[in-house]
Amino acid sequence: MLEMFEYDFMQRALLAGVIIAVLASISGTFVVLRRYSLIGETLAHSALLGVAVGLVAEYNPLWSAVLFAVLSAWLIEYLRSAFALYSDAVLAILLSGSLAVAIIIVSLGGAFNNSLFSYLFGSILSVSSEDIVVIAIFGVISLSVLLLFSKEFYFIAYDEEVAKTSGIRVNVLNFVLVSVVAIIIALSIRVVGSLLIGALMIIPTIAALQFRVGFLKTVLISLAFSLFSVLLGMFLSFHFSLPSGATIVLCIIGVFILSLVANRR
Repeated sequence: MLEMFEYDFMQRALLAGVIIAVLASISGTFVVLRRYSLIGETLAHSALLGVAVGLVAEYNPLWSAVLFAVLSAWLIEYLRSAFALYSDAVLAILLSGSLAVAIIIVSLGGAFNNSLFSYLFGSILSVSSEDIVVIAIFGVISLSVLLLFSKEFYFIAYDEEVAKTSGIRVNVLNFVLVSVVAIIIALSIRVVGSLLIGALMIIPTIAALQFRVGFLKTVLISLAFSLFSVLLGMFLSFHFSLPSGATIVLCIIGVFILSLVANRR
């Protein structure tokens, strides 16, 4: 198994996969606890719109994906709080709208090629050194914010009203959390693709919650599941010439099924 990491592209893929697995599993815990699971898919489609703009404008798609995902996250939170719209309704509107605009831009710009295809379904084996630098920089920032405000995010996830009465700046922290989630999703679409990123962020946490062991242990179990799935997915993808993003997601689903069976017994 270790011989596959003798190749430079596999070393880059391993580094990117580990970073994304850590970020997605930790942020996914707060997202799931807030019953905000659909935000992953919505922001992934917004990031895909950024990728389409970047490809047409011949600009780094990863940077534009981060920009569009963050702006969409702010818009989602603003609509939810200012107009008292249901969260799932806001997410459905942004999801459909972002995908529609992305398709139109790609169609007009003639940018539907292998590059866009890799962002749709993921291509961890084609991650470049520049991608690693961008993922590492934003990853460190995102992880630092999550750890710095972890207690506040935890409190808000369980009871937002009580958090407000306790003096926590809930509105500000909500914007911070969705911004961090948007950045992580934008970074992740290169690894698992915009159509599959929701699985990497949500399913490991749901699998970990089956063990009912408390918040911190749930985060650690989710992290372990995510890392295992990424590594196993990379191994299977490399040796059997399978699509990397889809293989990783299937591994995550397999872990989830095993967690259900184990806890049912």
